[in-house]
Amino acid sequence: MTGTGPTAVRQNFLNSVRPGEVRRGTVSGFEGREAIVDLEGATAPPGVVVGRIIRHELSWRRADDPAELVDIGQVVEAEVIGVDRGRECVLLSARACEDQALRAFLVGIRRGDIMTGTVAGVHNFGVFVNLDGEPAENRTGYDGTGFIRGPELSWSHIDHPSDAVEVGQRVTVKVLDADTRQGQVAVSLKAPQEDPLLGFADQVGKVLPGRIVKLVPFGAFVRVAEGIEGLLHLTDLTDEPVGSPEEVVAVGDPVTVKIVYVDPQHRQVGLELARAT
Repeated sequence: MTGTGPTAVRQNFLNSVRPGEVRRGTVSGFEGREAIVDLEGATAPPGVVVGRIIRHELSWRRADDPAELVDIGQVVEAEVIGVDRGRECVLLSARACEDQALRAFLVGIRRGDIMTGTVAGVHNFGVFVNLDGEPAENRTGYDGTGFIRGPELSWSHIDHPSDAVEVGQRVTVKVLDADTRQGQVAVSLKAPQEDPLLGFADQVGKVLPGRIVKLVPFGAFVRVAEGIEGLLHLTDLTDEPVGSPEEVVAVGDPVTVKIVYVDPQHRQVGLELARAT
C-alpha cells in the first residue's frame, strides 16, 4: 500500500525531481549559510518538502549572509542541482534562474554547436569571448559568456593566451559545455580546426628541419611543422654528459631531426637528432 504521510509524500517528491529542471518555492527560513525553501508541487503542508539553497547559489550578487539576498516569504525560481538523501531535501540554484535572458541563451546551446564571437578578455588562465546572441547585460561579472581554457586555444604550443588571440578578434569556436549555474559556455578555438597531427603519420622515418620551441628538464620540444611539435630527449642532444638541455641548446635554435614515431591518440611525436652519415 502506498503511504500518504509526510515521509511518503517527501520521498515521492524527491524521486520525481530531475537535475536541470526549474522549481518554484517560498523562502521559509535560514539555516547557517543556506536558505530553506518550501517547494511547490507536493500535496503536503509547508515544510514537508523542502529545498536548500547555499549562499553562493542564491544570486550573482555577493553577500556574507543569505538573508541579505532573499527575504522570508519571497517566492523564488531555482534550478535543481541534486537531491540530498541524507537530509531528504532538494539542492537548488537560484542564481541559475536569476537572469532569465542569460538562462534562455544558455539552455538553447548544445554541446558540439559551432558559434562565433568576439574576444573580450585575454588572461593568464584563459580567454573570454562575447558570443554572438548573448544578452547585452552581463550580471555574472565575466568579460563574456564564452570561455576558452589555455589548452583549447591552439594545436601548437603557446606560452600565453595572447600568443593565440587578441581582444577584438573575431573567432569561431566549438561548444564543449553550457553551464547555467556558472553563466558560462566552455568553448574550444582549436576544435573546429583539423588536428594537423592526423595527416602527419606518413612522415615517420623522414628527416625534417625544425626549431626548438621549449626546453624541459629531460629534453627539448621541436616544432617540425605548423601545429606539430615533438620531443627530443636530452640524451639525444649531445654525446657528452650534461645536467640540463640549456647547456647545449636554446629556444629558437634550428635542428634537423628524424621522425621516430607519431601517436595521434596521445598527440605525441618522437624525434631523434639527425646526424650526418
